[in-house]
Amino acid sequence: MRRVTGIGGIFFKARDPQALAAWYRTHLGLAVDGWGGVAFRWADDNPAGAGTTIWTPFKDDTAYFAPSTAPFMVNFRVEDLHGLLAALRAEGCQVLDKVEESEYGKFGWVLDPEGNKLELWQPPPGQ
Repeated sequence: MRRVTGIGGIFFKARDPQALAAWYRTHLGLAVDGWGGVAFRWADDNPAGAGTTIWTPFKDDTAYFAPSTAPFMVNFRVEDLHGLLAALRAEGCQVLDKVEESEYGKFGWVLDPEGNKLELWQPPPGQ
């Protein structure tokens, strides 16, 4: 089983996400959309479909990265979320019990040895 197949997104906390997004837009040329982030489009790991890498600053008091206290979270694309979560549990990794499934795909989380929360994302078919 292939595990991680790419970066699905990079998320981090910011004191003022809108101001920080404006800085990235102004100084680095990121095309920040109205929802506050950037979708970098690519098709390398899915030539027949569509893919994106998401860049989004979060408010600095968000609980979304909990239980990690790190100011960032990396989202990794995966092919088989449930299979990978089972394998990680069997390997003794700290896998969070929560799994979310929606039109955006399947999401699960694991903490690395330093307590950083990693989001594992199985995109919907065709993405």
